[in-house]
Amino acid sequence: MSWPLPRGGTFLLAAIAGTAIANNYAVQPALTAVAADLDVPLSVIGLVPTAALAGCMTGFALLLPLTDHLAPNRLVTAQLTALAAALALAATAHDASVLLAAYLLVGATASVAAQAGNIAGRHARPGRGGTGVALVAAGMSAGILLSRLAGGALTDALGWRRMLLVFAALALLGALAAATLLPRHRPHTDRGYRATLTALAPLLLHQPRLRRAVTTGALWYFAFNLVWIALTLDLAQPPHSLGPTAIGLYSLAGLLGFAALPLTGRLTDRYGPRTVIGVSMAAAATGTALLATGLDTPWRTALGLALFDAGCFAAQAANQSRVIALDPARSGSLSSVYLVAYFTVGAVGTAVAAPLLDAVGWQGTALTALLALFLALLLTLRAGRR
Repeated sequence: MSWPLPRGGTFLLAAIAGTAIANNYAVQPALTAVAADLDVPLSVIGLVPTAALAGCMTGFALLLPLTDHLAPNRLVTAQLTALAAALALAATAHDASVLLAAYLLVGATASVAAQAGNIAGRHARPGRGGTGVALVAAGMSAGILLSRLAGGALTDALGWRRMLLVFAALALLGALAAATLLPRHRPHTDRGYRATLTALAPLLLHQPRLRRAVTTGALWYFAFNLVWIALTLDLAQPPHSLGPTAIGLYSLAGLLGFAALPLTGRLTDRYGPRTVIGVSMAAAATGTALLATGLDTPWRTALGLALFDAGCFAAQAANQSRVIALDPARSGSLSSVYLVAYFTVGAVGTAVAAPLLDAVGWQGTALTALLALFLALLLTLRAGRR
């Protein structure tokens, strides 16, 4: 039996997801300040977002399947508490190696955001699974979008170390709320945790629909990370030379995607994920084409980012609903496989952004992202014909 969430439970999960996943991105506008404070090259500190994504992948592989085994209140509370501790370690780091290690832990524990989406889909009322997942996705998108703005503003006001402590306090508040309000019932399963982990890899072999979801999702997440990391670095350099707060303001352009996600959930429940994904990829590709024309005009950059973010976030919500629906009883395991591959390719996008920007410039980087989005769209259309 799947115990339904209490009133307001989905919104709590959305808030938890947003404040948790924000920690993978909030430090990005502050990277130059961190490099100066630790007296290390920017190329070294540029690995911090990569470390966070690598940690997230570890969390998806080892921690996300726990949603099939542990009560939501205990699981979410434990991870948020660990996230607060990891952020405190990062805030006190005086060595780049310690900071990178801390962000591996931050990324791993921030994977609670994916657990929140899985819990919302599993414990939603009948016929509302897509809506529940989309609402949590809206929280995640708000966290991702506003994290750079909040991180940049807090860094300018308090310094990057105190900025991290503010996010640690938010994680502790989320832990307290989760312990009080989330379901206390443990999911029924015939598998042990070790057996669940052993069975993860074969899922890709036996689930062709999971393979399609993995491939298309990985392509647009590669494009998402490539665009945002390269854009952040390019805007910080001449001729733009923008500060952390100004760079963070561009994340507000993605509010269109945040506003569209509740509608995305209803459309997914009504028309199916494939239709929503196809339209979303077309919107993201249009936005990327606008960005490829250059970053000299703020309104054009903002419009391009709005379409780009809206398309990527809507596609992810629909895709996650599709994965959960394959087998709700094993949704944690299915989501684990999906998100490990998703973030693995996303980490590649993060890692290659700086060298690709140096090699081919902003326009070449944006066109690379556009190619990935077109491939995702073609794969979606091909699956529809089949």
